[in-house]
Amino acid sequence: MMSEEKENHDERNVEEEKAEKLVKLPLSRIKSIIKMDPDVNLASQEAVFLIAKATELFIESLARESYTHTAQSKKKTVQRKDIDAAISSSDSLLFLEGAIDV
Repeated sequence: MMSEEKENHDERNVEEEKAEKLVKLPLSRIKSIIKMDPDVNLASQEAVFLIAKATELFIESLARESYTHTAQSKKKTVQRKDIDAAISSSDSLLFLEGAIDV
């Protein structure tokens, strides 16, 4: 019985390691952020993984769009104005308008 429990535990660890390699953001930190919401009682590993992956894809999309504006300015460094231009020019990013104010 004990060896079966150990095998299940080892399988879960292997699955978690594979999931962590598929995302670059720290899953433990994402889970702690999710738990900050008082409406959330439990977050499954699959939900945490999907949120992490979706966040990475969103950041990648914003970075690509920002770099497009940087390249149009014939610059090599992405600046705040490039991010603002990307947000203003893309309908899917308009919800960020004014959210990145420092």
